Amino acid sequence: MILDIVAILSFVLAAGPALLYARNMRFFRPPPQELEAERPQVSVLIPARNEEASIADAVEAVLASQNVEIEVIVLDDHSEDRTAAIVREMATKDSRVRLELAPPLPQGWNGKQHACQVLAGLASFPIITFLDADVRVRPEALARMNRFREVSGAALVSGFPRQETGTWLERLVIPLIHFLLLGYLSFDAMRRSTLRGFGAGCGQWFLTTAESYAKAGGHAAIRSSRHDGVKLPRAYRTAGLKTDLCDVTDLARCRMYHSALQVWLGFAKNAREGLAAPQLIVFTSLLLFVGQVLPLGLVIAMPGNPWAIAAILAAYAPRLDAAWRFRQSWIGAILHPLGVFTLLAIQWYATVRELCGRRVGWKGRV
Repeated sequence: MILDIVAILSFVLAAGPALLYARNMRFFRPPPQELEAERPQVSVLIPARNEEASIADAVEAVLASQNVEIEVIVLDDHSEDRTAAIVREMATKDSRVRLELAPPLPQGWNGKQHACQVLAGLASFPIITFLDADVRVRPEALARMNRFREVSGAALVSGFPRQETGTWLERLVIPLIHFLLLGYLSFDAMRRSTLRGFGAGCGQWFLTTAESYAKAGGHAAIRSSRHDGVKLPRAYRTAGLKTDLCDVTDLARCRMYHSALQVWLGFAKNAREGLAAPQLIVFTSLLLFVGQVLPLGLVIAMPGNPWAIAAILAAYAPRLDAAWRFRQSWIGAILHPLGVFTLLAIQWYATVRELCGRRVGWKGRV
């Protein structure tokens, strides 16, 4: 009897995200293909710290952009490798490329937020886009993303590139970004309101106007944050500005991390501003564990139980659809319960470290 009740609860907590995912797919679309006749002027702003392995490819991809007039500004954020030298050489060959050196990091600022704020002050064009150094955009990407901004009426837009994964932990955890976004955030409500709680984005690629950026307070409004994907859209919404998201699977790609350790620390570094926020960690853990991890155990413990079967089908449905739609790892999708369990383990790891006064470091900074 108790297991039956648990199975019903598990089904409810799995079915909710599955239904919301299905509804959100009506709204989560690629940017329009039809462009304005006038070529927009876009400042492409790339913060770079120890990015010698990726910066050249990132800049070259941007320089191939079509239907836009661009400038590319790379801010070397005190790199300890050849990042600056690589960009400096590229700038000698293409006048659209500029290398700038970051000033010392002020007290109370996160490194990336400070770099982005400095970059915004260096931009010459009315449209600015922040691009991580590990993102590769297609030639039509910038023009179409700006068109999405115009059509959506949002002040800040962002896109989720196709996430390339190599190691096992990458395949297990990174695709969950799409699952969490589409399964637990109402896109309809996000687009109808400017409520702060509906703010979400992808920190790998933001596009906005310089005017809107200034009105929202820019990255200075989130200076101490590590999680610009959540915090920057919420800063815009606090200022009464709308934000929006689109699917750029076919327009950009990104290999976010290259090892299991990078995945673990990368997700842990901003966990306390996301799922592991002090007021959310217990609730989100129960929500994800009971709705996404437990169904597998229930099917094993209660073979043939209709509620357990319904729960595991509901848990897997959005994950398998996302693997097909966004070209994600099928192995990661099949191991979905293990992926969610691993994600929760990372959240609690970050929580315990924070409680012990030991924040997770990243690129040499705590």
